[in-house]
Amino acid sequence: MNRHTRKMLLNIATGIAVAATAAVVFLPAAYAAPGVVTGNVNVRSGPGTNYGVVDVATRGTQVDVQRCQGSWCYVTKPGPDGWVSASYLSAGGRPVNPSQPGLSFGFTIGGPNGPQISIGVGNQPQPPVIRPPRPPVIQPVYDEVCFFDRTSFRGTSFCMESGDSIRNLGDWTDRISSIENRGGLQVQVCSESSYRNCRTYTTSASSLGDFDDYVASIRVR
Repeated sequence: MNRHTRKMLLNIATGIAVAATAAVVFLPAAYAAPGVVTGNVNVRSGPGTNYGVVDVATRGTQVDVQRCQGSWCYVTKPGPDGWVSASYLSAGGRPVNPSQPGLSFGFTIGGPNGPQISIGVGNQPQPPVIRPPRPPVIQPVYDEVCFFDRTSFRGTSFCMESGDSIRNLGDWTDRISSIENRGGLQVQVCSESSYRNCRTYTTSASSLGDFDDYVASIRVR
């Protein structure tokens, strides 16, 4: 490859790079976002106070925001275009965040395959929704057994805990017809006092069958 050809290719590559940079820095007019000047502000030739003033935009001037860089935005308007401080702009009737003005105008620029642009005037970043943690589900603990004088857990009742025992039921002798045992305790019901002639239940029983009204002593384990 001769010197002339190498120089020509270098110039072409440089031109492509400059064009690509310009595509990122200045958005096409079709992608501009509307804004309003909130106070008299200098329009400068670059994004900073060290750049020269090219015009003054008065309060209420409607502009098209082409892009934002740092705390400055490039606007087009009647008269000379240029950069203004984002502190003097509003988007959709809302103040612009000077530290991230592009978010207020919906600009998202940059990506692995080239410039990406999305426009949404007045889009403000929303704070994350913080939801309180759900309380743990507490399962009920049944540590007692209840005895009823009617079937299906109805009527008058009394309850006993694990480890309780009644050698002689007294007034409750031959009155028990159902047992509610939600905790799965071991319940021994006996047809005679002092725990003789017994039957053991580990679940609830809506009816005691041939032991219905035929219980004289109880032990719960």
